[in-house]
Amino acid sequence: MAQSPASASARAVAADINVTPMIDVMLVLLIIFMIVTPAITAGIQATIPRAANPESDEEADGEIRLGIDKDGKFFIDITNPSTGHYTGMRFVNDADVEEKLRQLYAARTVDKILYLKADENLEYSRVQEAVEMARKAGVRVVGAISDQKQTRKKPGDN
Repeated sequence: MAQSPASASARAVAADINVTPMIDVMLVLLIIFMIVTPAITAGIQATIPRAANPESDEEADGEIRLGIDKDGKFFIDITNPSTGHYTGMRFVNDADVEEKLRQLYAARTVDKILYLKADENLEYSRVQEAVEMARKAGVRVVGAISDQKQTRKKPGDN
């Protein structure tokens, strides 16, 4: 049976997209990313050194220490220019920390160093908040304060 030309023109043209090649490409890309991603995120493994007997340096005039206790409260300690000794940790509200640091570092031209001391059981996000506030206040270098590693002396060692 032969078709008439009228019935051939009545049929609609199929405009469907063939998705099979697209799915093949997406699966290949997925496999590539699954293999490459762990290699990218691994990065460098670094162990932070601990000093058994670090050298003790005297504090310079005007050094500022920011402390964070186990409850996440902030304390600021500065050296008294007349005596050269620290004034002692003084509590500062969370909302006032950045402004207080901004006031302390506004007059400085040379060293904008902040020494940070935080409780070891504190969540890192709280320490990161402190570093961000310090950066916004104009601090250029943040130094971490740690305690000395405790070592036991053997009997007979001098």
